[in-house]
Amino acid sequence: MRQTLQKIERLSSPKVISRLFEKGSTETQTSYLFPFKVFYLYEPFPSAQALPQVLFTISKRNFKRAVDRNLLRRRCREAYRKNKHLFFESPEHRAPSYIAFVLIAKEKVEYEVIERSMQKLIGRMAKVGDESAKPSTERLDA
Repeated sequence: MRQTLQKIERLSSPKVISRLFEKGSTETQTSYLFPFKVFYLYEPFPSAQALPQVLFTISKRNFKRAVDRNLLRRRCREAYRKNKHLFFESPEHRAPSYIAFVLIAKEKVEYEVIERSMQKLIGRMAKVGDESAKPSTERLDA
């Protein structure tokens, strides 16, 4: 698998984004692991796509300067790009269709911490997809 993050893998649809962040939604699953809060949906993949569409968001309230937000967003994208192969390590694993990574840290986070957290979260999402394709109300905690 190529370690790239192509345009088709980026989540940009306002409808899907609003569904991911909708309060009280039963179809969206949530997972927490510092420094991330992750929202994800399991749906049939669009026709030509086999990889999930992802969104990375960093709060302007926590990081006032755009340079800091861009640095953290770059680190998050890099960690995801290098570890997205974990979704498909075993044939029974199932990746979510849409994922939103929200950085909840209050200070800059080193790349190593982001990558370790990303690996664990991707592993969790793949295992949850194995158990059932239907969303549950259960939350995964760190």
